Amino acid sequence: MDEEGPISYARTFMRLLPGLLIVGGTFYDYLTPSRFTAGPLFTAAPLVAAPLYSRRGTALTGIATVLVVTAIHAQVGVLLQVEAITELATVATVSVLAVLINLLVRRNREELASQREIAEAAQRAVLPEPAERIGGFAIAARYEAAQADASIGGDLYAVQDTPHGVRLVVGDVRGKGMGAVAAVAVVIGAFREAAEQEATLEAVALRLDRALAREAARREGIELIEGFTTAVLVELPHGEGIVRIVTRGHPPPLLLCPDGTVHTLHAREPALPLGMGEFGSRPDRAEETPFRSGATLLLYTDGLSEARDEHGRFFEPADRLTGRVFHDPGALLAALAREVRRHAGEAMTDDMALLAVRRP
Repeated sequence: MDEEGPISYARTFMRLLPGLLIVGGTFYDYLTPSRFTAGPLFTAAPLVAAPLYSRRGTALTGIATVLVVTAIHAQVGVLLQVEAITELATVATVSVLAVLINLLVRRNREELASQREIAEAAQRAVLPEPAERIGGFAIAARYEAAQADASIGGDLYAVQDTPHGVRLVVGDVRGKGMGAVAAVAVVIGAFREAAEQEATLEAVALRLDRALAREAARREGIELIEGFTTAVLVELPHGEGIVRIVTRGHPPPLLLCPDGTVHTLHAREPALPLGMGEFGSRPDRAEETPFRSGATLLLYTDGLSEARDEHGRFFEPADRLTGRVFHDPGALLAALAREVRRHAGEAMTDDMALLAVRRP
């Protein structure tokens, strides 16, 4: 709310600015000697209107500016002088150009809106938002793009209720663009199949490794050599107050307790990311941690923990959340997204995926 006020005032001011320029130019011409001119103010009015107003609004601003300039010159008796004719021609020309600029801006906005709709449709297809309650747990997920014009990248999440418990994955595919999106689809597809079929979380991780290896074998170039995915896999067995975790080169989950304490669940035996089996690997070992009633498990990608402010300081989610209690996972993710944006501002360079699960 603190930021919305100034932004709202700035938008209102910008929409009023063309009219203010015309009024200011009128007073300037009336109150100053004839050798001074408010031409720059009058020419600026339609140009400012072009990206802000509709085509009709921009045209009306240009027409109003031309009429005002004509009236002023007629009032002071200089309408037929060379300087007045030149100024009037300049304002008229700029007004026509402003309408053309408005057409280009509107066309670009329409193309951008179309691209955004396509990206959002792809995101919903690849990363469908999970139900609010799965297997008795309260669930919330959120995807935040670093750039406002982008809606999907290499971050991923998925939740699956299986005979073995509720299983979750959060990951980050190396790279950007459509190649990363394709890898996201591979990981999520393999996870949903393996989560149903495999008896252990370790076996699920192995299936994801194999799926990425098969995908890499189809690619050419540097992606074949350097492609990998960091991930954390979670299992919440039905009827048990525990959580099992397998971490593959990913930021550690956070366990938020009902009393406000926060525990960082570091992996005792670090493992390589998925897709790096050719560099050597050891068998995965799921680590168990108590997951009591009222506790919330937070999974995230490094877009959250590696976000920096203008002084280069990292965003520390554990420190930010210590002492705070969230009864709703959605409220937790909304607060984190808001605070990391405030922390990094325009310096955000990486997307982030957030997934929170709370035991009632």
